[in-house]
Amino acid sequence: MSRTDQERNVLVHPPTDLDAGPAPQAPARPDADAWGTDPYANALRNGHGPLFLRRTDGWLLPLDVERWCAGADAADLSALRRCEGPVLDVGCGPGRLVAALAARGHRALGIDVSEAAVARTVRLGGFALRRSVFDPLPGEGRWGTVLLADGNIGIGGDPDRLLLRTAELLAPGGLLIAETVPHDLDERVRVRLDDGRAPEESTAAGLFPWARLGSSALLGYARPHGLRADGQWEADGRAFVALRRSRTVRAPNQSADSRNSAAVVSSQFPRKTSGDSPLAGS
Repeated sequence: MSRTDQERNVLVHPPTDLDAGPAPQAPARPDADAWGTDPYANALRNGHGPLFLRRTDGWLLPLDVERWCAGADAADLSALRRCEGPVLDVGCGPGRLVAALAARGHRALGIDVSEAAVARTVRLGGFALRRSVFDPLPGEGRWGTVLLADGNIGIGGDPDRLLLRTAELLAPGGLLIAETVPHDLDERVRVRLDDGRAPEESTAAGLFPWARLGSSALLGYARPHGLRADGQWEADGRAFVALRRSRTVRAPNQSADSRNSAAVVSSQFPRKTSGDSPLAGS
């Protein structure tokens, strides 16, 4: 077994009230494959870009790798102060929010599809799993807060599906805190990661679906899933929305097993870890 294969089978110790569960056998996804590639991994290891999302028409969205790899800033803290209970950071990247939450006394777990992102989160002293948000996850239906920061409302390119999944993960009355674009937008596109070093490609290789939403569009997608506005604000030019899950709505495809799995209670803290569990995920 190669060193990389061994690393993928290591359990990064989660907070002791989270059971990471068995390694998920999830289908391959273009977005997960893309974020595991060299341009993103290299940027995180180096702590800086350039790194972009390139649309098929050549338009570039700069990715703020330097900010992601720094400590939590004032805008981040404006969101973290609202977090309640155990927190799941979806697409945690290099882990600044997970580390800041831990410093504030929260039980927090990051998930990301990038091995480099998870490794950096762990080096900061945070807990992380290499998984997608659409994989089986610990504590489903028990999270007090789910974070979708840094544009992660775009994961999968289908906000409706992502918000349904988020509702499944949240406890009744739980809080979703999402970062949106600071203007009115509802865009679904196909993009690729681009570090500006390779020549532009005209083929579909490396493309994956992505979405960008303004706050009003997010609220429209959220309502059918029992997620209601609990606050909107801007900080340092970044826009955020807090959405609260209904205390009575149950996601229709949430099984009894997932509702009862990996309860976020201290009595279920795992005392030992297993080499059969995955390293991390978004």
